[in-house]
Amino acid sequence: MPSPTAPPAPSPVPSGDPLSRERAHLARSRAALRSMREDVQSLDIRDVTANWVNAEVLTRQIGERIKALADLSHTPLFFGRLDYLHAPGAEQAEGAQGERFYIGRRHVHDAGGDPMVIDWRAPVSQPFYRASRKSPMDIALRRRFGYTGGDLTAYEDEHLSDPAEADTTGKLLQREIERPRVGPMRDIVATIQPEQDEIVRSGLGGTVCVQGGPGTGKTAVGLHRVAYLLYAHRDRLARTGTLVIGPNASFLHYIEQVLPALGELEVRQATVDDLVAHVEVRGADAAPAAVVKGDARMAEVLRRAVRAHVTLPTEPVVVVRGSRRWRVPAHELTDIVRELLARDIRYGAAREALPQRIAHAVLVQMERSGEAPDDRVQDAVARNPAVKAAVKAVWPPVDPAKLVLRLLCDAEYLAVHAEGVLTQEEQETILWAKPVRSVKSARWSAADAVLIDEVTDLVRRTHSLGHVVLDEAQDLSPMQYRAVGRRCTTGSATVLGDLAQGTTPWATRSWEEALAHLGKPEAVVEELTAGFRVPTDVIAYASRLLPHIAPGLAPVASVRENPGFFEVRAVASAGDVVAACEELLAHEGSVGLIAADARVPALSAALAQAGLPYLDPGQETTPAARLTLVPASLAKGLEYDYVVLDEPRAVVSGEPDERTGLRRLYVALTRAVSGLIVAHASALPAQLAR
Repeated sequence: MPSPTAPPAPSPVPSGDPLSRERAHLARSRAALRSMREDVQSLDIRDVTANWVNAEVLTRQIGERIKALADLSHTPLFFGRLDYLHAPGAEQAEGAQGERFYIGRRHVHDAGGDPMVIDWRAPVSQPFYRASRKSPMDIALRRRFGYTGGDLTAYEDEHLSDPAEADTTGKLLQREIERPRVGPMRDIVATIQPEQDEIVRSGLGGTVCVQGGPGTGKTAVGLHRVAYLLYAHRDRLARTGTLVIGPNASFLHYIEQVLPALGELEVRQATVDDLVAHVEVRGADAAPAAVVKGDARMAEVLRRAVRAHVTLPTEPVVVVRGSRRWRVPAHELTDIVRELLARDIRYGAAREALPQRIAHAVLVQMERSGEAPDDRVQDAVARNPAVKAAVKAVWPPVDPAKLVLRLLCDAEYLAVHAEGVLTQEEQETILWAKPVRSVKSARWSAADAVLIDEVTDLVRRTHSLGHVVLDEAQDLSPMQYRAVGRRCTTGSATVLGDLAQGTTPWATRSWEEALAHLGKPEAVVEELTAGFRVPTDVIAYASRLLPHIAPGLAPVASVRENPGFFEVRAVASAGDVVAACEELLAHEGSVGLIAADARVPALSAALAQAGLPYLDPGQETTPAARLTLVPASLAKGLEYDYVVLDEPRAVVSGEPDERTGLRRLYVALTRAVSGLIVAHASALPAQLAR
């Protein structure tokens, strides 16, 4: 594989110029990274692999290492520098007195092994994010670099040891935070703030829940926490696995480049629907049915239905071996079954244990008669036809999909297992109008798939991962939280969301309740209230809705110096909305046209008539295609430099209830980074009035 082409050499600058020296260090670092990659590419594994399996594994690992060492020409190799006053502590022994460290996205060393760029996750890099003049952390100088493409073009210094200098947000940092975006979400590794860094570097053992309003960076914080944990606990997480869960495929596509840009290539991404895809989802529930199916009480209904398959034995088991007959009486079998039920272990695990328990009872009789049976005899007895028949009668196998199908089709069966748990009205709400003959012919909904996943776990334990990131968590039902929690029972989680942006009828009411359903009641809840992306006027306007959608929740305080652009504009037609899009496209950056789902076809036709091309959510914006037409239902988690929001009242009325509609509107209003035009022909919702 050929090595990547080196970037063009910078223009000559006087040798005494600090910018010249920094450019020279960048050039040397890029050359060192290239050498590291070439070293891996030249590895000959023929003499170190014992067989073809080892060779395949090692070849794959080498390929991943080569990808991780790729030099992305338009991505800064380092973005900062730290000059220490003294040598870092013993745990950071790579430093010496007065040594400087260049902070970047990955570690780079020279031919002698000396570091040229330090990974941002290393302990010695932490002061880059947390040091201040009040707490300089032994830093004399913090330098930030500005880039144009991949070329280093500027730098800015903070002398943290100088008490005369005040704490201010540097121009380079502010410019980087507010920089227009075209394309998918990028990392924020150069701009992580102290309160964000504390969450990013929190330990693997604990679960963290981050409540963050629009523009506070909660998604980026969650992704960077995964990257940090993979750095600090790589061996453990390589064994147990990591997973990022997002609300939909468009969102996952939007964020999918963040971790690879940080050198992490092995993190799986999925939606909750992907996790519970035991059946094909072809139907949809009405909101009342989805609410009941998503209620945590359904777990008890399902547990009862599963355990009801067990019946106490009424007949003995007679095992014939040679000329001998061994009889286990019904009362002894009953004791065995009751003991297994009392242990409350998985249905499938108990079913597998039952024949061994019966076989053990037979072996006890054999030993009393003077025989000396061993484990092989016990295994043979457990496979005896009489034992297998008894197990099938007492503890039959359970098909999760068939069980859920019967509950949803058979009113009497549901009533038996839902008695005292669901009301009669709730039972009628979830029953299917027409019985279905088979699992394959059923038009399963997303909520049904979650119920099947619950039963599947009651039968057989779900595999647990080392760490799970759950984004836009506020929209999950209690049963969906349980489904996610099963994937990290022995691991930890990072839960990200905003209670004010809950746009489902079953949206989370409190993080304490949600974390209990997740199985992580001990999780720490952190709140991010500083808004780095949404302009002040925009977030202030959207925050008018907070008293109506999330009483008591603190509004986001924008810390941007650039106030951005904001206008509420009366329009007469869809053509006026298109004109607003054309107006914003005159500026640099991406533009999103967000509208109620029902109005998208009309706006699509208006854009086509105007000859204005547009993208669908999830498609990557480019300099040549910067306009995206976004249904309001898919806007969550996405971000555009400029937004035209069409008909706020239609966004509200498109939801089942007003509160959900106002939350959907809050989401739509807060997708803009640099400017927002609210276009309306109908009267605005009263909640937006001053």
